[in-house]
Amino acid sequence: MLILNEKVSREKLKSLAANTFVDMIKCVADVKLGLLAVDAELHADLESMLLENGSEQKNLWGFNLYPDETGDDFIEFDSLINIRAWQGNRSRDVENEEVREQIKNIVSKFVES
Repeated sequence: MLILNEKVSREKLKSLAANTFVDMIKCVADVKLGLLAVDAELHADLESMLLENGSEQKNLWGFNLYPDETGDDFIEFDSLINIRAWQGNRSRDVENEEVREQIKNIVSKFVES
């Protein structure tokens, strides 16, 4: 598990993914602080790591990246940590389009195209 502090290649993501889910890597973004945590078996583990480093839960959103894919298939907005009725998100998906865009911008900041 790590919080990225510099841009990584898709090849690096592939090598991290190979250790767990082969073609997919779990991620959590802090949409307020612009942070990206990657590489865990559970989104909740990444969420905990970010919380320990000063993030607030309301700003954390889980998703998956597929390094071999492009376009809409690259990011999957699906995680159990996203279920939070108190924030208006009642499913595992990130339902708010603005939050999805924030996540995409954070991913672009840390992952080479």
